[in-house]
Amino acid sequence: MKTLDTITVTPETVVGEVAKLVTSGWRMITMSCVDLSPEQFEVLYHFDKELAETHLRLTFPKGMAIPSVTPTLFMAVLVENEIKDHFGVCFDGLPLDFDGKLYLEEEVKATPFCKYSTGTKQ
Repeated sequence: MKTLDTITVTPETVVGEVAKLVTSGWRMITMSCVDLSPEQFEVLYHFDKELAETHLRLTFPKGMAIPSVTPTLFMAVLVENEIKDHFGVCFDGLPLDFDGKLYLEEEVKATPFCKYSTGTKQ
C-alpha cells in the first residue's frame, strides 16, 4: 500500500482540504485524535484512493473549537462525536451533536482518553 505525505492543515484550511480530497475521489477512512501535551491536541484525517493513503494533520491548542468537516463529508459526524466524547475536543458547526453521549455511559468519566487534563486544578 502506497502512503503519500501527510499534509499539515490549520483550522482555517482543513474544511477546504477535505473538500479537495473528496472532489478528487479520495474516501475518508476515519479520523483519529492524539493528546500531545497539556496544551495541544492533534486530529488526523485519514483518506484512501486506489490502495494509496493520505492524511491531513491538524494541531491546535486545547480549548479551541475546530471546524467540523461534517457539512462537507457527513460520514465524519460519528467520529467527530466520538472524539468529542473521548477527548473533549469541540467541533464548531457540528450539525448533529450528541453532546458527549454518543457512546459513553453515565458512569464513565468524561473524556477518558484525554491523558492531560483539559480543565483547571482547584
